Amino acid sequence: MNEKFDRIPNRRETGSLKWNVEKHELPMWVADMDFETAPEIQEALVERVAHGVFGYSVLPEEWVESYVSWWGKRHNFIMDPEKLIFTTGVVPAVSSAVRKLTTLAENVLVQTPGYNIFFNSIRNNGRNVVENHLLYEGGQYRMDWETLEEQLANPQTSLMILCNPHNPIGKIWDKETLAKVGELCSRYGVTVLSDEIHCDLTAPGKEYVPFASVNETCRRISVTCIAPTKTFNLAGIQTAAVYAENPFLYHKMWRQLNTDEVAEPNAFAVCATVAAFSKGESWLDELREYIEENKRYVTKEIGEKIPQMHPVASEATYLMWLDCRSLTDDSDVLCSFIREKTGLYLASGKEYGTNGNGFLRMNVATARLLIEDGMQRLFEGITAWMKKIE
Repeated sequence: MNEKFDRIPNRRETGSLKWNVEKHELPMWVADMDFETAPEIQEALVERVAHGVFGYSVLPEEWVESYVSWWGKRHNFIMDPEKLIFTTGVVPAVSSAVRKLTTLAENVLVQTPGYNIFFNSIRNNGRNVVENHLLYEGGQYRMDWETLEEQLANPQTSLMILCNPHNPIGKIWDKETLAKVGELCSRYGVTVLSDEIHCDLTAPGKEYVPFASVNETCRRISVTCIAPTKTFNLAGIQTAAVYAENPFLYHKMWRQLNTDEVAEPNAFAVCATVAAFSKGESWLDELREYIEENKRYVTKEIGEKIPQMHPVASEATYLMWLDCRSLTDDSDVLCSFIREKTGLYLASGKEYGTNGNGFLRMNVATARLLIEDGMQRLFEGITAWMKKIE
């Protein structure tokens, strides 16, 4: 294992959302890593703090260059540097896109089980959520093309939010699948908003395909949201980007992000991003190995000790999607029971769509000792649950 990731920083009483729990509880729910970010990023931030003046910031060329260089090197996608827009986060960008690219009461399609905050961005802005259920067969998810086309063909559907790689199932969509999504959306006049925030957290040896890189159609109809925040554990820095090659979509997003006042960087957003993409590669590759080992450990422990539960095989993210349908028909109840009995705080699959019921989501981006603690708590919780339902 890797010593830098084996360390357990004390995050209690630091204003951490994840660790704002009771002393006996172990949080493994929200997508927030417990690892210190790369030393090179810390050094850049320390240097920025040492300057002592934190006024309004501009975006230097090196910010743009860091994105273009990273995506070209890591993902074989050459972005147009003129089509990148700074934003404070992917979630604000999604909400801005919903407001600008759709009108009130129109439909926004999301594939479920999917990131729960998408629902908020849609409903809070007066639009309708259309759930396109992914098909779960043989322990794997795939797209339901027939239903997807029917939903996209509805004239009220104007936007599809694509999650690539997909949270919470950890699926990397292949080029052929993305091309078909692009073709269908183009046919029915639907814009694709591609959330690619988890793109760098793929399993070792696995690579994701940027939606806009697939073909001209996908470039023309899409807006992409990207960031270093999930990859390098920088969510609190509030730094991300929107990319749109289509001049019309670019202008729409630029205008709305500025209208929403989420297009200006704070004093640390630029230096953290540049350091991450220019100096964080080795750290990231070690991180990916560590996360993959944690996933293997959890899969092995569940297979040996909790045969009623089945981890869904994943290729990306540091999240594990656990199939508990043989144990419950209400994952909210099971999730609450485990937390009450053992202090293990997981996320209920119900949060991720109507077809997420019966699943739990576990964050394994933490030190191995805490993973081992979590697995012991999970075993104790499921053992108590089995006795309860007998």
